[in-house]
Amino acid sequence: MADRTAPNCHLRLEWVYGYRGHQCRNNLYYTAAKEIVYFVAGVGVVYNTREHKQKFYLGHNDDIISLALHPERVLVATGQVGKEPYICVWDSYTVQTVSILKDVHTHGIACLAFDLEGQCLVSVGLDSKNTICVWDWRRGKVLAAAPGHTDRIFDISWDLYQPNKLVSCGVKHIKFWSLCGNALTPKRGVFGKTGDLQTILCLACAKDEVTYSGALNGDIYVWKGINLMRTIQGAHGSGIFSMNACEEGFATGGRDGSVRLWDLNFKPITVIDLRETDQGYKVARGENSRGLSVRSVCWRGDHILVGTQDSEIFEVVVHDRNKPFLIMQGHCEGELWALAVHPTKPLAMTGSDDRSVRIWSLIDHALIARCNMEEPIRCAAVSTDGIHLALGMKDGSFTVLRVRDMTEVVHVKDRKEAIHELKYSPDGAHLAVGSNENTVDIYGVVQRYKKVGECIGSNSFITHMDWSTDSKYLQTNDGSGRRLFYRMPSGKEVTNREELKLVQWASWTCVLGPEVNGIWPKYSDINDINSVDANFNNQVLVTADDYGLVKLMRYPCIRKGAKFRKYLGHSAHITNVRWSHDYQWVITIGGADHSVFQWKFIPERKSKEALHIAPQETLADSNSEESDSDQSDVPEMDSEIEQETQLTYRRQVYKEDLPQLKEQCKEKHRATAMKKRERAPGNGIKLHFIHGYRGYDCRSNLFYTQTGEIVYHVAAVGVVYNRQQNTQRFYMGHDDDILCLAIHPLKDYVATGQVGRDSSVHIWDTETLKPMSVLKGFHQLGVCALDFSADGKRLASVGLDDNHTIVLWDWRKGEKLSAMRGSKDKIFVVKINPYLPDKLITAGVKHMKFWHKAGGGLIGRKGNMGKTETMMCAVYGWSEEMVFSGTCTGDICIWRDMFLMKTVKAHDGPVFSMHALEKGFVTGGKDGIVALWDDTFERCLKTYAIKRAVLAPGSKGLLLEDNPSIRAISLGHGHILVGTKNGEILEVDKSGPITLLVQGHMEGEVWGLATHPHLPLCATVSDDKTLRIWDLSPSHCMLAVRKLRKGGRCCCFSPDGKALAVGLNDGSFLIVNADTLEDLVSFHHRKDIISDIRFSPGAGKYLAVASGDSFVDIYNVMSSKRVGVCKGCLSYITHLDWDKRAKLLQVNTAAKEQFFFEAPRGKRQTIPASEVEKIDWSTWTCVLGPSVEGVWPVISEVAEVTAACLSNDRRVLATGDDLGYIKLFRYPVKGKYAKFKRYVAHSTHVTNVRWTHDDSLLVTVGGGDTCLMIWAHEPGGLREFKLCDSEESDIESEDDGGYDSDVTRENEINYTIKALSTNMRPMTGVKPHLQMKEPSIDERPPVSRALPQPEKLQTNNVGKKKRPIEDLVLELVFGYRGNDCRNNVHYLNEGADIIYHTASVGIVLNLTTSCQSFYVEHSDDILCLTINQHPKFPNVVATGQVGDTGDMSATSPSIHVWDAMTKQTLSVLRCFHSGSVCSVSFSATGRLLLSVGLDPEHTVTIWKWQEGAKVASRVGHTQRIFVAEFRPDSDTHFVSVGIKHVRFWTLAGRALLSKKGVLSSIEDARMQTMLSVAFGANNLTFTGTISGDVCVWKEHILVRIVAKAHTGPVFTMYTTLRDGLIVTGGKERPSKEGGALKLWDQELKRCRAFRLETGQIIDCVRSVCRGKGKILVGTRNAEIIEVGEKNAACNILVNGHMDGPIWGLGTHPSRDVFLSAAEDGTVRLWDIPEKKMLNKVNLGHPAHTISYSPEGDMVAIGMKNGEFIILLVASLKIWGKKRDRRSPIQDIRFSPNSRFLAVGSTECAVDFYDLTLGPQLNRINCCRDIPSFVMQMDFSADSSYIQISTGAYKRLVYEVPSGRQITEQIQIDRITWATWTSVLGDEVVGIWSRNADKADVTCACVSHSGLNIVTGDDFGMVKLFDFPSPEKFAKHKRFLGHSAHLTNVRFTNGDRFVVSAGGDDRSLFVWRCVHAPH
Repeated sequence: MADRTAPNCHLRLEWVYGYRGHQCRNNLYYTAAKEIVYFVAGVGVVYNTREHKQKFYLGHNDDIISLALHPERVLVATGQVGKEPYICVWDSYTVQTVSILKDVHTHGIACLAFDLEGQCLVSVGLDSKNTICVWDWRRGKVLAAAPGHTDRIFDISWDLYQPNKLVSCGVKHIKFWSLCGNALTPKRGVFGKTGDLQTILCLACAKDEVTYSGALNGDIYVWKGINLMRTIQGAHGSGIFSMNACEEGFATGGRDGSVRLWDLNFKPITVIDLRETDQGYKVARGENSRGLSVRSVCWRGDHILVGTQDSEIFEVVVHDRNKPFLIMQGHCEGELWALAVHPTKPLAMTGSDDRSVRIWSLIDHALIARCNMEEPIRCAAVSTDGIHLALGMKDGSFTVLRVRDMTEVVHVKDRKEAIHELKYSPDGAHLAVGSNENTVDIYGVVQRYKKVGECIGSNSFITHMDWSTDSKYLQTNDGSGRRLFYRMPSGKEVTNREELKLVQWASWTCVLGPEVNGIWPKYSDINDINSVDANFNNQVLVTADDYGLVKLMRYPCIRKGAKFRKYLGHSAHITNVRWSHDYQWVITIGGADHSVFQWKFIPERKSKEALHIAPQETLADSNSEESDSDQSDVPEMDSEIEQETQLTYRRQVYKEDLPQLKEQCKEKHRATAMKKRERAPGNGIKLHFIHGYRGYDCRSNLFYTQTGEIVYHVAAVGVVYNRQQNTQRFYMGHDDDILCLAIHPLKDYVATGQVGRDSSVHIWDTETLKPMSVLKGFHQLGVCALDFSADGKRLASVGLDDNHTIVLWDWRKGEKLSAMRGSKDKIFVVKINPYLPDKLITAGVKHMKFWHKAGGGLIGRKGNMGKTETMMCAVYGWSEEMVFSGTCTGDICIWRDMFLMKTVKAHDGPVFSMHALEKGFVTGGKDGIVALWDDTFERCLKTYAIKRAVLAPGSKGLLLEDNPSIRAISLGHGHILVGTKNGEILEVDKSGPITLLVQGHMEGEVWGLATHPHLPLCATVSDDKTLRIWDLSPSHCMLAVRKLRKGGRCCCFSPDGKALAVGLNDGSFLIVNADTLEDLVSFHHRKDIISDIRFSPGAGKYLAVASGDSFVDIYNVMSSKRVGVCKGCLSYITHLDWDKRAKLLQVNTAAKEQFFFEAPRGKRQTIPASEVEKIDWSTWTCVLGPSVEGVWPVISEVAEVTAACLSNDRRVLATGDDLGYIKLFRYPVKGKYAKFKRYVAHSTHVTNVRWTHDDSLLVTVGGGDTCLMIWAHEPGGLREFKLCDSEESDIESEDDGGYDSDVTRENEINYTIKALSTNMRPMTGVKPHLQMKEPSIDERPPVSRALPQPEKLQTNNVGKKKRPIEDLVLELVFGYRGNDCRNNVHYLNEGADIIYHTASVGIVLNLTTSCQSFYVEHSDDILCLTINQHPKFPNVVATGQVGDTGDMSATSPSIHVWDAMTKQTLSVLRCFHSGSVCSVSFSATGRLLLSVGLDPEHTVTIWKWQEGAKVASRVGHTQRIFVAEFRPDSDTHFVSVGIKHVRFWTLAGRALLSKKGVLSSIEDARMQTMLSVAFGANNLTFTGTISGDVCVWKEHILVRIVAKAHTGPVFTMYTTLRDGLIVTGGKERPSKEGGALKLWDQELKRCRAFRLETGQIIDCVRSVCRGKGKILVGTRNAEIIEVGEKNAACNILVNGHMDGPIWGLGTHPSRDVFLSAAEDGTVRLWDIPEKKMLNKVNLGHPAHTISYSPEGDMVAIGMKNGEFIILLVASLKIWGKKRDRRSPIQDIRFSPNSRFLAVGSTECAVDFYDLTLGPQLNRINCCRDIPSFVMQMDFSADSSYIQISTGAYKRLVYEVPSGRQITEQIQIDRITWATWTSVLGDEVVGIWSRNADKADVTCACVSHSGLNIVTGDDFGMVKLFDFPSPEKFAKHKRFLGHSAHLTNVRFTNGDRFVVSAGGDDRSLFVWRCVHAPH
C-alpha cells in the first residue's frame, strides 16, 4: 500500500516570464529601492534588474488587474478579479501582506490610487455601478462609498493639491469628486464647446485645480475646476492609455507605440517612438500584428519604464532615448497551450495563439529565441536528440523546425482540426500526432515525416499521449475519459490487457490510469485537470488544473483523493506542466494569463534544511495545504469529539424569524383583533435558580470573577453564582443557547456567544449584569469560541458557519477589525497572543492555525505537524512564540512559532481544557483527572482524580460517576474550578477535597417533571437515564439520584408524596419509594414511550399511564393490576389530567384532539364545551379546550405550546413552548391570542412547567438545554418595576392610536426626490424642443431691403444702459416648513439668531437686522433640523433631506452637518436606507448623531458625524417614527416615538437594544400614537400623544399620565437644559385659560399657558424652543413667533403661505414690493427692502393668479372657482368682481393702455372685459378655438394683440378685443410685446432642457431690458438664459433651493430682483440680479 501522505518535497516559485499588459493600464512602477513592481496572472512581481532577481507576492487567489504605489514607494496595493475580490496592500521589500481590504466590491477591482499622505486608498469596482470606495487601508475600514458611473471607469486619482478631492474618468465621462463625512459627491466635467464628449482613458492632477486627461482620440484635455479649458490636439496618434506625473513633468503613453514627455505646464519635451527602435521588433512581430501599443509608463529621474500590450517591459534612459532596453518579455494575448522541454539542456519551448514560438533559458531566465509562424500553435515536442522541434497548429497542420536556427524542416497538413498533442518516440524514429479529429497519426522521422500509421480507436479528441520506453506502444487519453493502447508504429489497438502488464512507460503525462488515480478527488467525475507529469526519480507527480493550482503528489498515487501540496500563482486554468530534463525545475504555463512560471524543485533531503526559510505566505496557504480528504493514519476519533463535531445547532425557526412570521400571520389576527383580547395577568415571575451547567458540548466556559463569584452559562442564560450564599444572578440578554464564554483579563466582564441566524456576542458586566456591547452581523448559525486579548481591548470570535469565520473586534466600539474564513473543519478554540495582540491561534478538528492581522483580513498558516491531529484546547506560554495545545489523543503539543517542538503524554483520552498559570499549567481530560504541570511540561507536579470518595460534606449534590470527563478548568482564590461533561461544577481545594457546587442533568432531553404535593421538592427524569430529586428550598441541591435502565419522559408523586411513578422510553414504568428511590413495582405493557403518568387525586387509588401508542392504561395501585384501557385516540398522547372526584380523565393528543374518559374502566365520554368548564379538575396541564384557547400564538404552526400548568389558586396559567418562551396568562384564557407576559431563559423548547404546592415557585425544564429552572412567583400588588420584567405580548396593540388630520397627513405624505418629479400641470402634446419647426416662408436674405425687424419686446423703464444679467444671488426667502415638519426652529448665539428651514435651504435669521443667510448645499428638501447643544460644538447644525434609494449615490437620503455662522459643511452622512431622513438628534457630548429614516423599516442609525462613520443601525419600528432624541445627559440612551409606539433604546458597542414601553402598570392605559418627547431627571421620559395627554415614563415603564395637557395632539416638546423646564406645543383653540403653547415645571405637574395672537380659529404649534426669557414657536401656518415669558407678548418674526401651491405672483410696476396669491385663500403683499410681509387679505377661496394694473393702482385676482376680483390698492376695497367661468382662472392681465382686462381660464378660453365701462364688468368678447387650458398671457405693447401659451404646448396669437386668431407668421413676427411670460414660442425653444421628458418648464419671465429670460420648472430649478434663445438646449445658469414644481417667476421693476414662487414648498424666494459691468 502506497504512502498516502503528501510528499515531503516542495516547489518554490523562482521566475515568472511575462507582464500583464492586456486590459490593464498604469501597472508598472519603480519602488524606492529602484526595483520594478508589476503583476502577471495572480502574482505581484518585484524585479531587481541589476541583480536579475525576482520576488513574488502570492496573497491573491485570482488575476490581479490593478496596482497602485504608495507615495513612499515601498508599499504596493493590488486588486484582483473574482466573485469576492479583495485588495492587498503589501510591502515590496519583504513581499509580506500589510493589509487586506475586502467585503465591498464584487466582480473585480479596476483601479486603485493612494492619496498624497498615503493614508487613504481609493478603489473602483467592476460591478454594474462601478462603485467607488475610499478606505482607511491600515484599519481595513471603508470611509466612504458611492456608485461611480453607469459605464466603465478607467482611471481614478486623488487631487494631490487639494484635500478630499478626487477625479475619475472613463467611458464618455469625467467626474470630479469631493469627500465629506461618508459621502462622495460627484460633479460631471463639462465638455462644453471646447472639445467633443468622448471617452477619457487616463488622468493626472496638477496645481490650481488643473487636471490633465488623455482621451480616446489621442488628444489631451485640460480641465480647470469642472470645465474643459483647452485641448492639446494630436498629442498621440490614437488613444492615450497611460499618464504618469513626476517632479519633472508628465509622461504619456499611447496606442501609437510612442511615449511623450511634457513639462509641468504640459509643453512637449520629447518623443520616444518604440516602433522605430533598432532592435527590430517591427519585423519580428510579423505582418498580422497590431504593432506596439503602450499600456503603462513610469518616469523617475532619467529612467522611463514602458509596459506594452504584448507583455514586454522596456526601460529607456532619457538621454539615450533611441536605445530602449527590453527587460522582460512574454507571450502576447491569446491562449498559451504549447510547452516542451529540451531533452538535454535547461531550455523550455512554448508556443501560443499569438503564433510565436519562443525558447527560454531556465538558467539565465531569459528569452533566447523567437520565431513567428503562420498559425496559432497548440502543442510542441522536441525530438530525443534535441535537434528538431515539432509544433502542432490550430488548423490541423504541424511544422518541424531545427532548434539550432529555427528554420523549417517540413510542414504537413493531414487534418482539418487542431493538433492538441504530439510526441517523439524515445528511440527518435517516430512522431505521434494527436488531433481533435479523434485520431493519432504516426510519422517516420527519418523518412522526412512520411505518415506510417494511424490509430483510430478513440471516439473523442485526443488529449494526452505517452510512449513506452521501447517505443513499441503508445497510450492515449481522449476527451471522453477513455484510455487506449496502440501497437507502434502500425497503430493497431491493443485489446488484450495482459501484454501491457510489463510495459514500461518512457514518460507519464496522462491523466487517466491506475498510477494517477489519486489526482482525482473522491466522489467526483469532473475533468478539470489539464496536465500532469511524473518525475520517476523522486517518485513525485505534478498536476495542473482549471483552478490555477499546481499540485505535488506522490507517484504512483493509486487511491482517489491522494494528499498533495498545492501552489497558487496562475490565476485561471493552467494548460500544461513539465519537469525540466534534469528534474531541477517544473515549468507551468497559463492559458488565459499566457505566462510561463518556473518553479524550483526542493527534494526531501533539502526541504528539511529549507525549513528555516520562511515559506512565502499566501492567503490560501499555498505552501502546502494538506488536501481535504482524510488520511489513513489518523487515529480513531474520540466518541465525545465525534458527537460534538456533528452538532450544528441549526434551528427550524430562530427567534429572529418571529417578526416576519408574525407579519405573515397578520391577516389571521386582524379578524380577531376586533374582539376584546384577554388582559395579561397582574402577577409575574422572576428567575431564581438554575440547576444545570453546559458541559456536554462546550469547553473552558467556567471562571472566577473579580469578586470570587463563579460565572458560567447554561441554556440562554449567563449565570453568576455566589458560592458563599448559594445564590445565582442572571444575565438574560441572549435569546438562544449560549455556546461559549470568555472572561476579560480583569475578570469583571464576560463575553458570551449564542446560536442564531445572525448570532450575537454579548459583553456584559458580572456585577451589574448589563450589556456593555453587543457584536452582531458577522456570524451565521452561532458563535463557538471567544477570547479576549491580554489588554482586554480586543475580542476574537469564531462562527459556526461552514467556513468557521474568525472575527477580531474592538469590542467596546463594536467595530470589526478583521475577518477571515477560518477553516472547513470545526474550530474549538481561538486564543489571542497575550504579547502581540495582532496574532492569534485557532485549533480544532485536524488542524492548528497561526494567524496574524493584516488590515481588514487575517493571514493564517497551518502548524507544521507530522500527522494532522484534532486539537481540543490551546494556550500561549511564557513567551510570544510558545504555544501549548491539547490533542484528542491525550498529548500536549509544544509549539514554537508554527513548528511542533515535541509532544508530552498528559491524559488518557482527549485533553479538553487547559489553563496557564504564572509558573506552570493545569490540564483536564476525559479521564476525569486534573493535572498540575511545571512551566515546560517536563513533569507533572500533582494530579487530582474527581471521585465520590473525596467529595466534601458541604457539597450541593452528588457525583453521578467517578472520573467524569472534564470540560472546563480554571484557577483562582486558592482553588481549581472544574466543569464536567455531566453538568457538574466542582471546586477542588489544592489539598484534595472536592466540593460540588452546581449540577444539572447530563446530555439528553429532560421531559419529566413533578412537584411534591406538600414539600418544596421536585423530581425530574431525563433521557440521560437518571431520576433525580431536587430541593427547592434555599439549599438548592440535588437530594437523590437513581440510574434507570432506560431514559424517561414523565414522572408523578402520589397524593401523599410517598411514592413516585416514572414512565420510561421503552414503554415500561415503575413506582419507586419517594425517599429511597427503591423499586416498589414495575410494569411493561407498551412498546412506545410512556408520555404522561398521573396518580388519581385523593387517596391516589388509581394510576393513569399514557403512552405513545395512543392508549391510556389505568392501574389500581393497591392491587397492582391494570383495570382499564382508554381507547379511541388517533395519535400520540401528550397530556393527562384527573378531575377532583377521580372519576374523569382529560386527554390531549398530538393530533390536537381533546378526549374525556371515565375511570377506572376507560369508557370514552363526550362532554359539551360548556360543561367542561364546570367540571372541577384536580390539575390542569392540558393545552387544548376553550378555557385555554388564548394560549396558542398567532404563529402556532412553528411554535407548539408543549406544556401548561394552572396555579393552585386557579388564577394564572403558565405555558412553555417550542421557542423556549415561558408565558403567564390570566385564567381562564378564552378568546384567541390572549395577552401575556413572556420570559426567555430556556433556549429551545420548554418541555414541562409545574407550580409548587403553594404557588410560590414555578419549576420549568428545558428539553435540549438540560436545565431545571426555578422561578419565584411575584403576586400582582407587590411588584416594584424590575428591569428584567417580562416583555409584553407579541401582537402590537390593536387599539386605535387616536386620529388627527395633521398627524395623518404627516404620516402619509410621500416625499419624492426632485429628480423624479413629474408635470405639475396636466399637459398634452409634443414638447417645444421636440416639435418639428416649419421653415418660415420668408427666410429673408442676409442683406434685405425690407424694414428692420421690430423689437421683440418693449424695453421701457430701463433707461439707455441695457445691461445683461450675469447671475442671481439669493437675498430673501419668505416661508417656513411647518405644516409637515416639526422641532425645526431653534435659537442660536444666545437668542440673537434663529435657524429654520424651507424647501432645500437652511435659513439663519438675525433678529436685530432681519438679514437672512442661507445654507444651500442640500440637493433636495430638508425635512428635519437640530442643533448641537454641547459647548464644544457651538452653532453646529444637522439637517436631514429627502432621498430615494440607499445606494450611497447623490440621491440617497443624507444628513449635512454644518456651521450655522460660516455655512461651512463639516460632514455629509449618506444613509444606507431608502426613503428620507425624518429626525436627527445630537448626543450629550455632541459627538454622536442619531437619525431616523422614512424607509419601510424606519431605520434608526447612530453616526460619529465628524468621521462620517456609522456606529450602529437597526430596524426602528414597523410604523412611522416621528421623533427620536438622545437623553440630554447621555451618549447611549435615546427614545423614539411614533405611530402607536414608544421605544427606549440603548447603544451597546455597535448594537442597538430596545425595550417597548410597558403600559400594564396603569389600569386601562392604552398605547396611543406618540408625537413628541422630552426628558426629566432620574430617568424620566415624557411623551406627547395624539389625544393631548402626556405620558410619563420611568425607565421604560409608564408611571403617570398627564391627561389633556393640550386639547389636541401634543406635536412638540422641548427640554431646557439649563433649568429643566419643559415647553409643550399642541393643537388647540385659543381660550382664556389655555393656549397651544405651555411652559411646565420639571415634573410636568404645573404649567402656564400662552396665547398666540395669530387670529386663527385653531392654533397648531409644530416647533418650540426656549431661550433666555423667550420662547420661539413655529406653527402649522408657516409663522415663527417669539413669545415673551414674562409679558406673554407675541412678536411674529416670519410669515409664509400655509398651503400651496403659490400660483399667483405680481410685481409692482414701480416699487420693490410684490403680491402673491395661493391655495390658502390669502393674498399677501411683501416688501423686499423691509424684508417683511406688509399685509394680507383673506379671500375665503383659493386664489390662482394676480396682476397689477400698469399704474399700480389696481390689482386683479383670479380665483380657483372661476371668479375674479379687482381691488383698489390704496384702500384694499373691492372695485368689482365677476364669475363667468366655473373652473380656475389661470392668468389675468391688464392691457398696457389700462383699457382691457384679459382673463384666461382652464375652460380653454380668454375673456376680454372693458374696464372703461365701469365695475359691472360685462364680457365684451372672448378668444375661441384654444386647444387646451390657458397657461400664460402677454399683451402687445400697443394693446392690440395678446399671445397665449396653452397646455398643448402651442402658442397662439389673438387680436384684441375682437378675439380673432392671427395665423400669419409674418404678422406675428412684427409684433412687439409689452411683456413675455410664455414658455412657448420659437424665441424660447432654448429654455427646454434635454431631460424634460417627465417634467416641464412651468413659468418664465423676460427681463424689462429684454436681454434675459428667467424660467422655473418642475424640478425646482430657477434658470437664467439669454433672450431670445431660439437654439435648442441653450446655455444657462441654474439656481437651486426650491422644492419640486416652481409655479411662477417674475422680474421686479428695473430688473433689480427676481421673485420665484414655489409649488410644493409654499415659499417665495427673492434673488438679487447681478448685472454685467459696462
